Amino acid sequence: MTATTETTPLSVEEILLKHAGAGRDALIPILQEIQDEQGFLSRECVIQVGGHLGLPTSKVYGVATFYNQFRFQPLGRYHVQVCRGTACHVKGSAAVLEAIKQSLEVQPGQTTKDGLFSMEVVACIGACGLAPVISVNGEFFAGVTPESVRRIMDDFRKKAVER
Repeated sequence: MTATTETTPLSVEEILLKHAGAGRDALIPILQEIQDEQGFLSRECVIQVGGHLGLPTSKVYGVATFYNQFRFQPLGRYHVQVCRGTACHVKGSAAVLEAIKQSLEVQPGQTTKDGLFSMEVVACIGACGLAPVISVNGEFFAGVTPESVRRIMDDFRKKAVER
């Protein structure tokens, strides 16, 4: 058995120090690095990045909101991805998405108040033969129906209590 060591995420200040003298061309890589370390882009970090690069906060925010890779809220303990690709759409993923929204009481891109779940809609998970598909922290669920959504979410709620 090997021991795993958890490292403390780099602070925004530490990341910006690594990019001393950077110009606006470094904006996206800096935002990516911050999100990789912090899990999302906070309002404060957007302001700090703008100050570091000499860009208005509105410009930094505009770039970050243009690309769907950036998040502005921390992910939940269980991150639910709902596939809305063509195969999933044809097989009923719109109804699955509605059931998840009702079960979690969040919209895509949001995290539940208790921080347990976050949800996002993705263009394609790449499991078209199993449609409709959702993923929770990388675990795939195939042939999902609106009826099965509540059971899947309840199973993760139970896991959270057991830990």
